Amino acid sequence: MSQEVFVLMHLCCPAVKDPMVVERSNLLSMMKLSIKVLIQSSLSLGRSLDSEYPPLQQFFVVLEHCIKHGLKVKKTFIGQNKSIWAPLELIEKLCPESADIATSVRDMPGIKTGLGRARAWLHLALMQKKIADYMKVLINRRDLLGEFYDPGALIMEEEGAVIVGMLVGLNLIDANLCVKGEDLDSQVGVIDFSMYLKDPQATENTQDDSKMTAILDQKHYIEELNRHLSCTVMDLQAKMDSLEKTNSKLIEELTAATDRINVLREEQEQLKQENANILQSSQRKEEVRIELQKELELQIGLKQEMEVAMKLLEKDTREKQDTLVALRQQLDHVKNLNLQMFNKAQESGRVAQKKVEDMQELEEKMIQMEAAMKELEQRCQDIFKE
Repeated sequence: MSQEVFVLMHLCCPAVKDPMVVERSNLLSMMKLSIKVLIQSSLSLGRSLDSEYPPLQQFFVVLEHCIKHGLKVKKTFIGQNKSIWAPLELIEKLCPESADIATSVRDMPGIKTGLGRARAWLHLALMQKKIADYMKVLINRRDLLGEFYDPGALIMEEEGAVIVGMLVGLNLIDANLCVKGEDLDSQVGVIDFSMYLKDPQATENTQDDSKMTAILDQKHYIEELNRHLSCTVMDLQAKMDSLEKTNSKLIEELTAATDRINVLREEQEQLKQENANILQSSQRKEEVRIELQKELELQIGLKQEMEVAMKLLEKDTREKQDTLVALRQQLDHVKNLNLQMFNKAQESGRVAQKKVEDMQELEEKMIQMEAAMKELEQRCQDIFKE
């Protein structure tokens, strides 16, 4: 900040001890004066302003000091960097409408420094009559500004909001600035206090003449402020309508999702019940299969024992081939019956009843076989005796 600003600060607020508070107060006062002088002089001229207009130049100088107040110094490989382009570049992400300005500034070939880009950006925003809107978006995100500014900076405090409110009045001004032809990188921003410190006697002579102009300025300022507020209200209303539509849509989706979840839960319960029934049925089938397997093994064991007995009987009774042939036929019949029982054991419902009948028939035949065996043994004994 220039030496003149510090001198004015100490003259205006000698009792304030905190230098940050003093700087904010004096910068706010200087901004009020610069905007007031700029609006009054522009209305008296009644034409669009260019880059050579002294009040407009001083306005940009004061605004640059206000934005630069409390800016953190970043160390780079080249040296220390303290440019206001970094926070202004943040507006592009917060407000997509400003993307065109930021792109135009970056594409300008004559600007090489961040300070020059920031000055070009401020010139374009003023010509677009959006400088108040863009700065309002910036100061509303103080959580992001903490990366660029120290605590107590003007843009982080209430003075920043006041300055944004005053910038709304600049929408009355029509500015036609040629940014490409100016050397914005090397310009030195010094506040000219002689423009604002005028002779009180001279101002009293022109006070009556400027009353109507002041009233007209206030009228235009209020109208512009009302227009700005109306636009803000319309934007908020549109956002509210959009949020209500989104909320109703989300409620419908939530209701549909809840219904779907309930249906899925019912289907899950049904599947659990069916799974339990299938599990019980499979357990029952497994038990039946085990029982049939045991019975089959028992039949196979009996069959093996019978085969062994038949082999021993064949060895002992080779002389009675005719009788043994008949006995073997009966044994083959028993084998066929056992095979039939094995095949029928794999059936589900009617196997048990059929097996009981087969077992009864088998028992009768076994009794007959035992009788035949006894008769055969008796004959064998008679033969041996003979």
